[in-house]
Amino acid sequence: MSFWLIQSMNSLALGGILFTLAAGFSLIFGLMRIANLAHGAYFMLGAYVGYTVLATSQNFLLAMLAGCAAIALLGGVTERFILRRLINDSLAQVLATLGMAFVIADACLWLWGGDPQPVSPPDILSGAVRLFGFGFPLYRIAVLGFSILLAASLWVLLERTRLGMMIRASVDDRQMARGIGIPSSRLFSIVFCLGAGLAGIGGVIASPILSIYPGMDMDMLPLALVVVILGGVDSVVGAFVGSFAIGFIYSFGQVLFPNLAYVILFLPMVVILAIRPRGLFGRTAA
Repeated sequence: MSFWLIQSMNSLALGGILFTLAAGFSLIFGLMRIANLAHGAYFMLGAYVGYTVLATSQNFLLAMLAGCAAIALLGGVTERFILRRLINDSLAQVLATLGMAFVIADACLWLWGGDPQPVSPPDILSGAVRLFGFGFPLYRIAVLGFSILLAASLWVLLERTRLGMMIRASVDDRQMARGIGIPSSRLFSIVFCLGAGLAGIGGVIASPILSIYPGMDMDMLPLALVVVILGGVDSVVGAFVGSFAIGFIYSFGQVLFPNLAYVILFLPMVVILAIRPRGLFGRTAA
């Protein structure tokens, strides 16, 4: 019984981490139709930036803000000076973001070295709590709570604000949105910065659980892709549900069926693509 409870809580914590990563990817792909293959690299670079700020200031909140701001700025520069020039060439955009991923990965290896960097959670969240008679790290529960708060905030942003209305209008019919005066270029920059910033902050909050190591970008990017495909490329609700579904599938698959872990992970994606090509919560194309 203890195994199932503890593993379930670990799965929820992983789902929370995946949501911070996949939500940004879903926003970017849902609006701009850019499969940003640098998203995992943004996640890793955000973790390294947060690690550096944390080592200097011993302030975890400041590390989160720094990781978010630095990666949002990098995302804005990438969108403005690289991707905007390739706006009508999807293949070139994919290749450009893949190239960015390799550049960021090598830069991280050069700046921070190849050794894994463990990160301690903030002191206020460093203890454990009793759940169903078992001790469980308080920080992992905080990550779960943060992901729920983030999901609620994104839902309010997209469904209850003018910016969200413009984003949804551009997703539904980009040409019509431009025709009624929605500033698409500025909107795309805002969304790309927001999506990249979410990846950066996700890397910071994940570092006490996963640690930071070269290659974590390529470990996390496939999980984000599966989440977005499973939940729907233009749905925050889909990204939220998909993140926790994949969190459970991946966590239990690695423990119960280690030799089939990736089969168990990617098989649901194949089934969903065959039945619902736009994902469980993706809206049907007009």
